[in-house]
Amino acid sequence: MAGILFIISAPSGSGKSTLVSELRKQVSGVDFSISWTTRAPRGSEEHGREYYFTNREEFERMRDAGMFLEHAEVFGNYYGTARHSLEEARKIGHDLLLDIDVQGAAKVRAAMPEAVSIFVMPPNPKVLRTRLRNRSRAEGQVNESELYRRLSEASKEIENYRDYGYILVNDILDRAVAQLEAIVLAERYYRNSEPIAYRSRRVLEVAAACRQPNSQERLKPVLEAFGILNPSGQQQLNFEEDSDDD
Repeated sequence: MAGILFIISAPSGSGKSTLVSELRKQVSGVDFSISWTTRAPRGSEEHGREYYFTNREEFERMRDAGMFLEHAEVFGNYYGTARHSLEEARKIGHDLLLDIDVQGAAKVRAAMPEAVSIFVMPPNPKVLRTRLRNRSRAEGQVNESELYRRLSEASKEIENYRDYGYILVNDILDRAVAQLEAIVLAERYYRNSEPIAYRSRRVLEVAAACRQPNSQERLKPVLEAFGILNPSGQQQLNFEEDSDDD
C-alpha cells in the first residue's frame, strides 16, 4: 500500500488536535508527524508527544541543513515538519498526517500536489473564543490581548479554505470525527483500492459531501459569521458581544 500524505489545517482552538487523536484511535496505519517548534510547552504538553520543543538557534540550524519539509513562523515562533517523518511512513506503507498552518500547507501542496488537504473550521467566532479561553484557563492564564489576536488571525486563515480539498466544520465532535475518518477511508479506496466493506457507499457519500465544492451551503453561515462573505469585503467580527461565556 502506498502511503497517502494528509494535510490538516485549522485556526488555533478549532479542535483539530482532538480530531486527529480520535481519528488515530479508530483508523490504523495513520502516522502523525510531530512538528518541531520554538515556542514553550503549554500546560501538560510533553517533548516528543505534542511537539519537539527546541530553541531558535537549533531550529535555524536544522532549517539551514534542509531537514524540514516545510517551516514557517507563526505568532513569533518557528514551526517545522521534519522530512524524515514522511520518509519513515512511506517505508512501511503508512499514511502520514501533517498538522500544519496555512503557510506550511501551501508550501507542502506546492511541493507535493498529490497530498490530500483538509481544513477544519470552528462554527462561529463565539464558539472559537470560548474554546480559546477555556484552553487558556486550563493552562493557568488568560491573556485577553493574545486571545483577541488569535480570533482576528482566525478569519484570515479561514479565507484560505478554497485552497483545501476537503472542509470540516467542527461544531459536533462525533460528526466531525466520522467525517474525517470517511475522508481517510475514501482516499484509501480511490488511490489504493483498499476495501471498506459494507460501509463503502455511506463512507464515500460522507467524504464526497465534505469536498470543498460540495460544502458551500454548509459553509455559508460559518463564513458569514466570520465576516468573509461581507459584500463590502470588510471583516465584521463582533468579538466583544455575547460575553456571557466569561
